[in-house]
Formats: sequence, structure tokens, C-alpha cells
Amino acid sequence: MPEPAYPVEARHIAFRAPEPNFVLAVALMIVASVFFAAMAGLIRYGSEDLHPFQLAFLRSAFGLLFMLPWLMKSGLGILRTDRIGLISVRGLTAAAAMFAFFWALSQMPLAEAVALSFTAPFFVTILAVIFLHEVVRARRWTAVAVGFIGAMIILRPGGDAVAWPALAVLFSTLMMAVSIICIKLLSRTEPANAIYVWMVIYLAPITLVPALLVWRDPTWEQLGVAAGIGFAGTVGHLLVTRSFGMADATALMPFDFARLIFSAIVGFLFFSQIPDIWTGIGAAIIAAAAIYIARREARAEREFRATPAPSRPSSPGGRSHT
Repeated sequence: MPEPAYPVEARHIAFRAPEPNFVLAVALMIVASVFFAAMAGLIRYGSEDLHPFQLAFLRSAFGLLFMLPWLMKSGLGILRTDRIGLISVRGLTAAAAMFAFFWALSQMPLAEAVALSFTAPFFVTILAVIFLHEVVRARRWTAVAVGFIGAMIILRPGGDAVAWPALAVLFSTLMMAVSIICIKLLSRTEPANAIYVWMVIYLAPITLVPALLVWRDPTWEQLGVAAGIGFAGTVGHLLVTRSFGMADATALMPFDFARLIFSAIVGFLFFSQIPDIWTGIGAAIIAAAAIYIARREARAEREFRATPAPSRPSSPGGRSHT
């Protein structure tokens, strides 16, 4: 999703283990952050020779390839679904998110792009009100507003040039937020890994068409970079899914922001990118607001589950989020 938004997705589709192991869950989250940072660095490196659209297709193709062993073990029956329409919307929005984020990574510092990608919870909150009819009260709206202020600090609008790459990240994150809403609905009936496999099944043909317009025959080295992108993205996603299955998502969310630290390290070591003070301030504000939203959502979810069934709203989408 952008790819950074894959950890956000995993929060909504992971299973719950009967005996949480918080230390191991944190370790998995941090290792996943390393994989996602490496993926971002490989995208930046690969885009110096190949168009980001071609890289997006190759990442999708290799992502599907790396999931084939699981699919062969589970059988094609695991993909049986009656919700192909929602799966299609999820695939299209994920493709749009990937195109925008890959292009942005080729044009702007890694840490700045990753920091802006953490605005996903704010877009999800807005879309949940529109499409899931969730009731969001003042404190959570305030957190959304504060988070977007953090994004504006990073963007610093009003300069001479329009920051198109940064706007592309925000568009990518918006598309990923739509994808997350789809996952929230799909996860009621579909297995987590099946949701992910359906995504890469859709992404491969969808991303192929734009890739053909800018296609260059890749060298073996470039194929290796693309394979690394696909491998890092797939492993990172699976690690996060497993992590959120072992411990409470809201307790783990602060460790998700390790992606920003590792991305900044990759940008500095390999591309001589040094985040400025405004990126740091904006990222800190976004992180604080996103963590607050996650904790308020978890509290509302616990209150909803504790409410006797006759007293609950008619649908999960109607529950209140303060």
C-alpha cells in the first residue's frame, strides 16, 4: 500500500493468539520495520535505472511468487469467496497506492516519504465515518486535525514549488486507507493470508499495463533488486501480521514507527539523505496523533464488546469512537 501502509493493514486482519508473547511480538515488529526500510531503499535504488511503474509490477509479480508455497500448501480452495467485488476495489486502490508511493520514493527523501505515510489512520477515520457510519467524537477528530498539522509541517506549503512527490505520498496513503476499509469488511469472513494473496493476484495484471508503457528489459542485477523488493515487502507484511496476532495492536503501534528510524538510516547511509528538523517535528506529531487514535479505537472496541448484545448498535460500523 503504499508498502508502508501494509503494516497498517495487518492490524485489521491478524488473528489473536491465545497466549500473547509481547516481547516476541515487539521483536517481530522491529524486524519487520527493517525489512520495510530495506524495501524502500531498494525501491529508491532500483528506480535509478527502471521506471517506478515497472518496479511496481516486478514487486507484485515476485510478491505473488513468494506466496505460492503457502497457496500450494493451503490449496486453491482458500481463495474461494463471495466478495469478489470488494476484493476488486481493494486490488485497484492498492495498485494506485503502490504506483504513487513508488514514484514518490524515487523523487524524495526516504524518511520524509515514510513519515507522511503514517497519516493513514487519519484518512481511515474519515472514511470510516463515510462508509462504515462510525461515530467519531471530538477527541478523535482533534487527533486527526493534529496529525494533519504534523503533515503540513513536513510539507511546509507556501513555497515556490509544489511538492508533487509529497502530495503523491498523501494520495497513496488515501488510497491505502480505502484499501484498509475494504480489509475491515473482508476480514469478517476471509482469512488474513487469503486477503493478501488476492491483493497480489490483482496487483500483478493491474500493474503490468502501465509497466509496459515504460518497459525496459531488466538486467539480472535489476531483477535481483526487484526480487529483493518483493521478498522484503512480503516478509515484512507476514511478520507484522504475526506480531499483531501475538499481542494487542495498540501496544505494538509505537514500535511500528521504527520504520521511520530505519528508513532514515538507510537514506543516510546509502543516499546521503539527512532529514531536516521540520521532518522530525512533523513525524513526531503524526506519531503521537496516530497512537492516540489507535488507543481510542481499541478502548471503544472493548466497550463495544462489553456491551450486552441487545444494547449494541445494529451493525459494527455503527459503534461510537470517542
